[in-house]
Formats: sequence, structure tokens, C-alpha cells
Amino acid sequence: MGVIALTHTPSPRLVECQLTHLSRQPIDFATALRQHAGYCRMLENCGAHVRVLDANRDCPDGVFIEDTAVILEEVAILTSLGAASRRPESTAVESVLREYRQVVRMDLPATLEGGDVLRVNRQLLVGISSRTNRAGIAALTELAGSHGYRVIPVPVRNCLHLKTACTALPDGRLLLNPDWLDTGVLAGFRHISVPEAEPWAANVAVVGQFVCAAAGNPRTAELLLCSGFALATTELSEFAKAEGGITCLSLLLADIPKLTPHSPHP
Repeated sequence: MGVIALTHTPSPRLVECQLTHLSRQPIDFATALRQHAGYCRMLENCGAHVRVLDANRDCPDGVFIEDTAVILEEVAILTSLGAASRRPESTAVESVLREYRQVVRMDLPATLEGGDVLRVNRQLLVGISSRTNRAGIAALTELAGSHGYRVIPVPVRNCLHLKTACTALPDGRLLLNPDWLDTGVLAGFRHISVPEAEPWAANVAVVGQFVCAAAGNPRTAELLLCSGFALATTELSEFAKAEGGITCLSLLLADIPKLTPHSPHP
């Protein structure tokens, strides 16, 4: 089974992005465009079919498409983003998601962003963060629970999303920065901690047999290679200035047949 990667072209307004934990820095838009193209090439080289959307080009954070939905095999859950200015982004990608999944919506006062949701088999680790509230977790528990998923809330600190601090490796182990989340609730999971000198390195994406990571974390790269994983890296310095990482820039879907126009949608 292949992977479809939905990505979004960077907005010329990227420099106006939402920031929570970083100070604003100049972002070179031409470099961001080159890096995004390199990111898409990396995904393709890992075997993904990449679709580049342009529905949110006027939204500064539109390139961070991961936050707009939670993708499960059975359904796509449109999120209610924690940053009010970003909420139109989910609606804009809905029509594309409907080509691959039935779609359900999450409504206010629930807030939840896709960057806070990490799937590990039939479990969804969900960050309690500045962007995802308890109502959002309750809504996800109801929507995903009906399909047999267990939701585990994970308090997050000093970073934007859960996936900033923790992602899953192909063998089910977690790659994490223990300084940025409550590891006590993860006692049932095996994990690898990133080197203290590379706190941002825990954000990786799995595409096929590859672990995809942002360049610039050599100790973590060596750790992953020594653990037997195939590694693909790409430069994402301009998106890091916007608190974005490797997972933020795509929605990854297992390649299932497209739905027909007559398929029922809730």
C-alpha cells in the first residue's frame, strides 16, 4: 500500500505566521519555496505520491497543512484550529480530503490541531497544548472512538505541539524530547530520547520504510541509522523559524481507492 502526501504551497505571507515559543525572525520566501520543493522531492523519493494544494495561499500558516485534519483509515476529521486566524484552513482542504475519506467536522468550543495528534497503531496520543484544549480531546475521543481508537491525553510544555516533542518510529517506538512532555503517561511505550543538544529533533515522519527528518541534527541522525532505520533528510530552516517541522508540511494518507461522487458523507 502506498502513501499519498497532501502538501500546500507556502504563502508569500509566511513571515506573518503565528508564533508561540519563538521570537520572530526574517524568513526568506525564495528559500522557503526551494526548501518546500526539496521536501516534496524527498517524499517522492521515499515512494509517496505528492499532491501540492494551493487553497490557502493567502493564509500565512497555510503551508502547515497537518494541523487541518486528523487522518485515520476510516475517516478524516476536520479540526477546529486553536489559532482563530487559522480556522478557515480546514474548510479549504475539505474537498480534497473527500476524494479519499469520509469527512466529519469538529466544532467550537473544541479546539484541536493535527500537530497534537500522534497515531500509534489504534492509539492516538493527543497533546494538551496551547492549541488543543480538553474539549478538543473529548471531541476526538468521541469521533475516533466510534472507530475503535483509544485516545491518550499527553500534557505538553515549552513547545507548540505534541509532535514537536514526540513522534513514532517504524517499529512502534517513540522518538521524544523528555523535557517537553509528560513522559509519565507514556510508561507503556518504548522510546528513544533525542540528544539534549538537539531538542527539536524528535519531529520525524515515517513514509514507507523511511524515517524523514529535517537536516541539521547529526547526533539524532546517527542514532536513527544505528538503530537500523533508513533515513531521508531535507533542509527546512525557513519553516523552523515559523515553528514548523517535518510533519507539519503534509497530511499523509494510506493509498485507498478514491471515493465516488455518490459515496455517502456524514
